[in-house]
Amino acid sequence: VVLVFGTGRSEGKDNPFTAKASLIRYWNNHISNNLPKPPFLISKASPLNAIDLAKLTQLANHNSLSSHIESFCSLANLFCSFQEDSSKLDAVVKGKGDANFANYSDGLNTPNESFKKYSRGSNAHSEDFTSYAKDANVAIDNFTNYGSSTTGGSGGFNNYQERVNVPNLRFTSYDSDGNKHKLSFSSYSSETNSGSEAFTNYGKKGKAVPAEFTSYSSNANTIGSSFAGYGVLGNSANDSFKAYGDSGNNPRNNFKIYGLASKLGIDSFTSYRDSANVGADSFQSYARDANSGKVNFVNYGKTFNVGNSTFKEYGKGSTGSTTIGFKMYDLARSFLDYAKKGVTFAGYTNSSSKETSVNRWVEPGNFFRESVLKQGNVMVMPDIRDKMPRRSFLPRGILSKLPFSTSHLSELRNIFGASMEGMLENALTECERPASRGETKRCVGSVEDMIDFATSVLGHSVTVRTTENVKGSKQEIMIGEVKGINGGEVTKSVSCHQSLYPYLLYYCHSVPKVRVYEAEILDVTSKSKINHGVAICHLDTSAWSPTHGAFLALGSSPGQIEVCHWIFENDMTWTIVD
Repeated sequence: VVLVFGTGRSEGKDNPFTAKASLIRYWNNHISNNLPKPPFLISKASPLNAIDLAKLTQLANHNSLSSHIESFCSLANLFCSFQEDSSKLDAVVKGKGDANFANYSDGLNTPNESFKKYSRGSNAHSEDFTSYAKDANVAIDNFTNYGSSTTGGSGGFNNYQERVNVPNLRFTSYDSDGNKHKLSFSSYSSETNSGSEAFTNYGKKGKAVPAEFTSYSSNANTIGSSFAGYGVLGNSANDSFKAYGDSGNNPRNNFKIYGLASKLGIDSFTSYRDSANVGADSFQSYARDANSGKVNFVNYGKTFNVGNSTFKEYGKGSTGSTTIGFKMYDLARSFLDYAKKGVTFAGYTNSSSKETSVNRWVEPGNFFRESVLKQGNVMVMPDIRDKMPRRSFLPRGILSKLPFSTSHLSELRNIFGASMEGMLENALTECERPASRGETKRCVGSVEDMIDFATSVLGHSVTVRTTENVKGSKQEIMIGEVKGINGGEVTKSVSCHQSLYPYLLYYCHSVPKVRVYEAEILDVTSKSKINHGVAICHLDTSAWSPTHGAFLALGSSPGQIEVCHWIFENDMTWTIVD
């Protein structure tokens, strides 16, 4: 069946069958006031015209959207990723060669690259990825069977995905069965924000394969790294992790079956997660059944806020003179069933003193006290710009036909593609997380769903606000006239924050005991108005984590202080009408 779609243009603003017209009717029926409808929210409604809406709804009803995914994504203004034909990439250089990817994908908004079977079976092949995907937003890269069965040569990733927002990287069977193929990752994912990297079967059955990770994920924010089957059955491998996760914010690293049954392997972790904020590492079956391996951990996990590290079956079953050295290793660690024979813990030091540090993990101005919101005060405004890709909500008729749970992840992958799986899973997991104490939450993919949630908490006479623009971001501002919503009294609100997903998805939640403010934002020098900000102050922080960024920035603890923050671009807060 071939469906012919329209141009995507509306047949006219008065057509009653467009997605936006349907939303306007829903708004009028469910919100009991005559305040103007907020343009910033209405503009996010689905752009589908009547013809395309009807056709896509029909496809959704028959579970057939996946066969028209490109049209669906284009017409509905979604964020989608389509794998390009990898045959061109597969053909790059056989035998001796030199592949140079310099400044590859720099500055792209949503680069999506697939390097499938790259350099597989090559001889003395040198690959160089320099400034790869630098400054990109939401980068998705797949390296499948990279360097498999390669002899000699080297692979270099320099400044790979530096300063990327929401990276999603997958290295599958990377350098499997390689022989003396040197791998180097320099400044890999430095200063990235909230993403995931996966190395599966990395260096499996490799022989004398030296791997170097230098400044990997340094200064990154909430990066999750997974090394599964790393160096399994390797022979004389030499792996070096230097400044891995250094100065990261809440990094989470998982080494599963690392170095299993390896022979004469040498692994070095130098300044690993040094000066990181919190974070959690898991080493499962690390160096298990290894023969005469040598592992060094120097300045491992020396966090200034205690992290959590778990070593399960570490060195179990090792033979020969396997030596494992820990120097300046942090407090919060757990060794489960590690080898009691044949393994030496050399120079193990507990670093029990909590180091003081500048508030390097929280951008200045991200959190502030309520007393700061006074006319004439000067403060730093954080970067409130929305860094997510531009998308639209889905009409409820289509949204209701799409699965939305981690238990249906395979169905979602079939619709949106395998390269989107990590992004889908992250958002769904957050949406399925149990609510915090006192919190009411819901994830919404349509304006109608958002209206339903807001009115269920606040009643039907509600309004919604956001900060007017992004002027003043990352600079000093002066506070002008301040107005407290609902008379500045303690009230309830529903705040909604974007999640990264193919269609526009918001995590909405209501928390008790808040005050909401509107404030004029002035230029410090000219005193002229440059923005109209919306801020919310949480008065009860007793259920917050002690490691919450607000307490790092303001120097307090849960329940001891109120915490305020601006409503960022494209986020919003609903309140009862004054």
